[in-house]
Amino acid sequence: MLRRKSFLGAIAVAALLVMATGHAALSSSLGRSTPAANAGALAATAGCGKTPTLRSGSQSIQSGGKTRTFILRIPDNYNNTNPYRLIFGFHWRGGTAGDVDSGGTSGYPWSYYGLRQLSNNTAIFVAPQGIGNGWANSGGEDLTLVDDLMRLIEADLCVDTTQRFATGFSYGGGMSFAIACARATVFRAVAVFSGAQLSGCSGGTQPIAYMGLHGITDNVLNISQGRALRDRFVRNNGCTAQNPPEPGSGSRTHITTTYSGCRAGYPVVWAAFDNGHMPGPVDGTYTESGITTWTKGEVWRFFSQFQSGPTPTPTATPTPTPSSPGTAIRGVGSGRCLDIPGSSQTNGTQVQIWDCHGGANQQWTLTGASELRSGTKCLDVNGAGTADGTTVVIWDCNGQNNQKWRLNSDGTITAVGANKCLDVLGAGTANGTKVQIYSCHGGTNQTWSRV
Repeated sequence: MLRRKSFLGAIAVAALLVMATGHAALSSSLGRSTPAANAGALAATAGCGKTPTLRSGSQSIQSGGKTRTFILRIPDNYNNTNPYRLIFGFHWRGGTAGDVDSGGTSGYPWSYYGLRQLSNNTAIFVAPQGIGNGWANSGGEDLTLVDDLMRLIEADLCVDTTQRFATGFSYGGGMSFAIACARATVFRAVAVFSGAQLSGCSGGTQPIAYMGLHGITDNVLNISQGRALRDRFVRNNGCTAQNPPEPGSGSRTHITTTYSGCRAGYPVVWAAFDNGHMPGPVDGTYTESGITTWTKGEVWRFFSQFQSGPTPTPTATPTPTPSSPGTAIRGVGSGRCLDIPGSSQTNGTQVQIWDCHGGANQQWTLTGASELRSGTKCLDVNGAGTADGTTVVIWDCNGQNNQKWRLNSDGTITAVGANKCLDVLGAGTANGTKVQIYSCHGGTNQTWSRV
C-alpha cells in the first residue's frame, strides 16, 4: 500500500484549520522572491553544458530565512546538453518528501506518484519538504521555496523551461493549485489529486493546463472542493462550461473527461472515481495501490502531451460587432446605474449600483453574441452559478452562457445560462448595493432602463 493511512485524521483536521485561512496565506512577502523565467519561451538554463554539482538525494536550501529540505532525483543517464522536464511532487498532510520519493510501501512504481518510472529518465524530479509536514504557505513562503528551488536546480542542471510541472495529493494538491494560481506563466501544467484550496490562490486569473482527480466519496476533502478548483481553470482557459459525468456509487470505476472549447495549449481534464480520499485508486476495488492504479498513467499522459517549445499565448475572445452603442443601465427601483467599482478591470470584481454619472465604468455595450461588455470585460454570473443570490461580476469575455444576457421588453434582464434575472440585492437603493441573479418576480429591483 501507500503508507499514508495513519495521516488521514490529521488531513481532516488540517483541512478545517487551513481552509479558513487559505485565501490569506499569500501575502506581501511574494515580492521578496522573483518567479523563475516565464514558461512561454524555451531557454537553455544556465546548467546546460555544465558539469553538475547537484546529486540525487536529500539536500537543503536557505529560503525565506529558513533552512528547508528537499529530495532531488536526476536521470540515471543525465546528459548536460539535453533540456529535461522538471517535475515537483508535493506530499500530503503528515507525509514527507521521503514518502513521495520512495513511493512508500508500493516502492519505485509509485515514486513521485508513479511519474518517475513512467518518465523513463526524461525528467528531473524534486520533492520539497513542507513545514510541519504541510503546505500552509504562510506569507507565500512555500511559493518562495519553489522559486528558490527552480533557481538552484536550473543554475546547475539542464532544464526545459517550457516543461515545468507540479503535482501532489491532498495538502500537496492544494499546494499544486497554489502554483497554478500564482505561477501560471512559469509552470506548464499541474495535476491535483484530491485537493482543495488549502495553500491560497494568489492571482488565479491566468490560464494553465490543469488536471484534477477526485473521489466521489471523499470524506476528508469533499469532491465539491475539487470541482471548485477545476472550475476556476475551466473559466481561465476559456473552456466550455459543463457538468462532466462522474461514476455512480458502487460502480468502482472512474470517468476521465477532457473539456471542449479550451484555448489551444490549455486543456482541462477531470477524472472522477468511485472511491475515497486517495491518490492511487484501483478500478474494481475499494483499495488502492501505487503499482496497479490507473491515475499515474492518466497524469503522465496529461503531462507528456506537451512538447518542448513556446507556450501558446492566450488570446482574448474577439470583440463581436456591437448590436447597440454603449449606454448606461439604470435600475428602476433605485434610480442608480449598473456600475463597476473604481472603474476596475480586475476579473471577479462584483458589480454594484451607483449614482449615474456617464463614466466609462457605467457604459455597457450589448454585442451580437448577447454579451454586456464594459471596456475589455463582460458581465458574468460568478462561477457559472445558477442559484438565487449568485453574484454578478466582470470577467474576461469567453463566450460562455454565464456571460450571455437577454434584454426583455418588460425591462428585466435575464442571465441566459441560469435563466434568472439581474437583481439588486435586497431591493436596496443605496450607492454600493451589490448586484446578483435571482428568480424573476417582476419587482422594481429587477427592472432596468437604458439611458
